[in-house]
Amino acid sequence: MSTIQSSSALRVARADLTTTNNTTLYTVPSRYDAIVESIIISEDSGNADTITITITDASTAVFNLFKTKSISANGTVELLSRDLLLTAGDILKVQAATADRLHVVASITEIPS
Repeated sequence: MSTIQSSSALRVARADLTTTNNTTLYTVPSRYDAIVESIIISEDSGNADTITITITDASTAVFNLFKTKSISANGTVELLSRDLLLTAGDILKVQAATADRLHVVASITEIPS
């Protein structure tokens, strides 16, 4: 669990993945670092699906966190077992294999850098 500083800000990023496009879930603001404490995926159509989650950094390099991660029909999964640190300009993106099946919720703490 993270220690929250008085100048920190708590954020919740949410996405209903209605397309199979790569979707920006969260971008770390300039002059901040971010601690992603939780990424929850929920499947609500009764069909198993997969999700890909990436980080794009300031130099546009792409890093896979989860590549075609399976989500069971009507299942809910917490993907992180530890906090994930992002730095200014990092972009957290999500992509469903099938539209209209997955919801994503991330809990984030922003900390001035």
